Amino acid sequence: MEDVRVDSGRTSRRGRPPVSDEQRGRQRLDISRHAVRLFAEQGVAATSGEQIARAAGVSERTLWRYFPTKESCVEPLLTKMLDAFRTVLHAWPPGAGLIEHLRAAYRPVLDSSSGEDVEAVLAVVRMTHDEPALRAAYLVLRERAEETFTDVLAARTGMPPETFEVRVQAAAMNAVLKVAADEFARETVGRGITPEVLNDHREQLAHALGLVTRSLSSLSVTDAD
Repeated sequence: MEDVRVDSGRTSRRGRPPVSDEQRGRQRLDISRHAVRLFAEQGVAATSGEQIARAAGVSERTLWRYFPTKESCVEPLLTKMLDAFRTVLHAWPPGAGLIEHLRAAYRPVLDSSSGEDVEAVLAVVRMTHDEPALRAAYLVLRERAEETFTDVLAARTGMPPETFEVRVQAAAMNAVLKVAADEFARETVGRGITPEVLNDHREQLAHALGLVTRSLSSLSVTDAD
C-alpha cells in the first residue's frame, strides 16, 4: 500500500519505484519462457494463467497487465525471432548483396547467447500448427514485421512503400521466412540445434530469398544466389 506523508505543506509519496521499459521487457520475456515451457509440457488448454504466473514468480495481476491472454505470452519469444531478421535487414550495407549479407550476419534469434531461446521459439512454431490461438498470435506478429520489410525495401529501391512491387517483395520475403522457420522447427526435432543445422537453415533461407528476389526483377534489390 502506498505511504503518503505530509510535511511542511509538501506531500511525499513512498512506494515501489516505477518499472523501466527495460525491466518490463525482461520480465515479459521471462514470463514468455515459462509459458512456452508449460505449453510444451502439458498443452495450452491445460495451462492456466495462474500456473504461468507462479512459474515466473509474478502475481496474476502482473501477468494480465502484460498479456491480454495466456496465448499472447508467447509473443516476446517470437518477437526475438522476427527481430533477428529485421535487424539484419536494417544492417544491410549499401552496395552489398542481400543474400551474401544474410549468410554472413543472420542468426535465428536476436541476442541469444545460448540455444535455449532458439529451442523455445521453435517449440512455439511447432505448436502453432495444432494450437489456433498460438497460430493467430504468430501470424499477427508476422504481419507487423512485414511493415519493416516494406520500409527497408522502399528505401533501397527509392520507391514509395505503398508501391505494388515493393509490397509484393515484402510479402514474398515474409512468406519465405515463415516457411523457413517451419522447416527449421521440423528439422531440429530429434537432431537438436547444432552448428550444422543452423548453417543448413541459413543456407536454405538465403537460397529461397535468392529465388524470390530474382523472380521480382523489376526491383533493384535482385541478388544472385
